[in-house]
Amino acid sequence: MLLSSFSMWPPTFWHWLALGLILLSIEMALGTFDLLWISIAAFLTSAFAAFAPAGLAGWEGQLIVFSASSALLYLAGRTVFRKWRELVPEHPTLNKRMASTVGASATVASDFSNGIGRVKLGDTEWSAVDLDGHDLRAGTSVTVEATEGNRLKVRRAPN
Repeated sequence: MLLSSFSMWPPTFWHWLALGLILLSIEMALGTFDLLWISIAAFLTSAFAAFAPAGLAGWEGQLIVFSASSALLYLAGRTVFRKWRELVPEHPTLNKRMASTVGASATVASDFSNGIGRVKLGDTEWSAVDLDGHDLRAGTSVTVEATEGNRLKVRRAPN
């Protein structure tokens, strides 16, 4: 009796569609993937309410479809689609300029003294140390092997 006193009862496919859109909007703001499955269940219930025969599409049938699909989709989201929930690691050199120089070819810009000098990588000169301790001459090709702070650790490039 109480349910029949509501002006929106029984729910129509528009109600389920609106619920699905509201849940999807909240999910987009939160990014948890939990409400995604329930919003899909609301969309499925909307389709059921629109296309099912009148005898099945009453409010009882709609609630059964919504409850069952919510439970199944939520369970599938937690198990089968578990990898979607995991955070995607960032690229290892994203916003790490020094890490992105490892493996690059450079040219000695000024002669090394006691294994320390400057190399030109791209359009920038960097302080560098030769890992083998050689005194490299300007114009020698080197490869960046590692970094330490803002200093490049280089080794003479194989010819």
